Amino acid sequence: MTGRAEVTTGPLAVGQFVSLVKRTLSHEPMFQRQSIKGEVSQWKSYPSGHTYFTLRDDDGQLSAVIWKGRCTIHPSIKEGTEVVVTASLDVYVKRGNIQLIVERIEPVNTLGAMEEAKRMLIERLRHEGELDRVRMRPPFVPKHIAIITGAGSAALADMHRLIDNRWPGMRRTVIGVLVQGERAPEEIVRALALTRRMARPETAEKRSEPPVDLVIVGRGGGSPEDLWAFNLEPVVRAILASPVPVVSAVGHESDLLVSDLVADVRASTPSNAIERCIPVRAELEQWLDELDHRLEHAARRTFGDARQRLVSLHARLKVAPLAGINAAKRTLLAQQSNLNRATEQRFSRERTRLAGLEAALQAIHPRRVLERGYAMTQTEDGTVITKAGSLAVGQAFNLHFVDGTAEAAVTDIHTKEE
Repeated sequence: MTGRAEVTTGPLAVGQFVSLVKRTLSHEPMFQRQSIKGEVSQWKSYPSGHTYFTLRDDDGQLSAVIWKGRCTIHPSIKEGTEVVVTASLDVYVKRGNIQLIVERIEPVNTLGAMEEAKRMLIERLRHEGELDRVRMRPPFVPKHIAIITGAGSAALADMHRLIDNRWPGMRRTVIGVLVQGERAPEEIVRALALTRRMARPETAEKRSEPPVDLVIVGRGGGSPEDLWAFNLEPVVRAILASPVPVVSAVGHESDLLVSDLVADVRASTPSNAIERCIPVRAELEQWLDELDHRLEHAARRTFGDARQRLVSLHARLKVAPLAGINAAKRTLLAQQSNLNRATEQRFSRERTRLAGLEAALQAIHPRRVLERGYAMTQTEDGTVITKAGSLAVGQAFNLHFVDGTAEAAVTDIHTKEE
């Protein structure tokens, strides 16, 4: 047991002892989120929305409760149905009753058919070598991320917040889809097809934006049925067809789906996908500054060492016998040539490395957009204007161009459907 024993100096009160049992059970992993199979008896749903029943077999039984809204209850479940539950053991202190707090419940026949289809798909993918293929690595700094998830979901809000915190202004395209239900697989497949087109350079050029170079497919947690779209073959094949890396960020860390097995990166949650794929810009800029300082320091040290060696050789030549002067001169010239070549090669490598990092930062700088003829609009208080519908006739605003700013006012507003 992982719970810590409490030292007492006398007899425990009953309530104190039962509370101690409750705390011990809640901290013991083997009693939390366990899958348990049994038969339903004494099934009863109350007006409060809570459902109480007993889970039993020939060798034992346990009281169980499903709190209102905690999980989806399949309509076929009734007295005598054989089910599999995911539940945690708890103690109702007032009565001293041990009960299961159910998080998921599925009829054995329904769950078995779904799991069998999942198992067969995994076996086909393994036989085809898809599970062992070389995965694509996400770009160090993505230029354009496509996010496929539920529009307006908490998972999307978390991803937006993390991106803005880690790399403000990073380009992203959100493709809202249904992430559960009968239509979810079709919408997810269609969204992945759209990202394949957005990854093409010619399509990106027409849209005046960088090609999509990273795709995140994600949603928050839920019951097995809620997540099942990501176990279906059409969705899995669409992920495999992506020309750019795909991150599967579905459910919680304990949920393992077929999309996780075939994606280039498996993230435990949508937020974890952002943390794994988006660097912190401030930290990267600090690293570049440190690299520049180290390069300068290394150059000074290299030249200092070279100068010291030349001084030493010069001193030795002054005292060397006449017969050794020519040999010493040749040695000096060879070492000087080697030193110059090594120094130039070192500088060349570091210049190339810095140029690549600088190009990556410059490519995503907002000024590049302004240089292509676009303008950025802001209200007088500095708020960025992204939609015509947020303006009012007569409202003053500022237009920022690459070479300056112009003041303007709204005379008329025309909006159009997305």
